Amino acid sequence: MSYEVEQKYRVTGFRQIVERLAKLGATLGEPIEQVDTYYAHPSRDFGETDEAFRLRRIGTMTCMTYKGPRIDANTKTRKEIEIPLAPGTDHHRQCRAMLKALGFRLVAEVRKMRRVASWTDRGFPIEVAVDEVRDVGKFVEIETSRSEEHTSEL
Repeated sequence: MSYEVEQKYRVTGFRQIVERLAKLGATLGEPIEQVDTYYAHPSRDFGETDEAFRLRRIGTMTCMTYKGPRIDANTKTRKEIEIPLAPGTDHHRQCRAMLKALGFRLVAEVRKMRRVASWTDRGFPIEVAVDEVRDVGKFVEIETSRSEEHTSEL
């Protein structure tokens, strides 16, 4: 199990971010559309428990993600369990049908165009994403992950 550590920032543009990434030797990849569908649990309120459950679709790839409660007040650090589904739109549709049958309720769909730069620093993955979120705005997200044995370094 790993812990995701992230910070998100609303921005007005990406030019300065791209320039700073270039100075670090990193370049952003091509834009990729991501569609995140968030679900409410049938018997507990994720808003009260500070948890999240989503399906993320990138093209024909889908992954199911659970995010536990935050464990740090300054960053969005939380346990993350992510399971990739078999490729294909049929698997995504079947998973949505199964969640509905189990009583999960779709609460939000977030569509974004994302460009990512990633590298490794001191053995840990670093990812910077620039997102244009439909009907919401522009954001920069900085993310890393740590295994349970490395959480003391957070």
